[in-house]
Amino acid sequence: MTKAEIAASLHDVIQGLSRKDAAALVDLVFTTMKETLARGEKIKISGFGNFLLRDKRSRPGRNPQTGDPLEISERRVLTFRPSPVLKQALNAKKIL
Repeated sequence: MTKAEIAASLHDVIQGLSRKDAAALVDLVFTTMKETLARGEKIKISGFGNFLLRDKRSRPGRNPQTGDPLEISERRVLTFRPSPVLKQALNAKKIL
């Protein structure tokens, strides 16, 4: 599902919301999420899951094509942990 499809779904569900306002609302939500994660804060959405930003240290690795050793740089990674409610819904194959 794309941002445009999410905005179209909002437009269909909420009476009186224009397509332009729906798209702006979706953009605002994602911008807010990006800014929150950039500050290193966790995002918790009840019934859906948690978005966490983790810092990974640098570590030794290998080039898979040549086998030469190299250093994998430190970086930040985004992880998502689904809530038990979401896991149960997905495993039951029921529509949310």
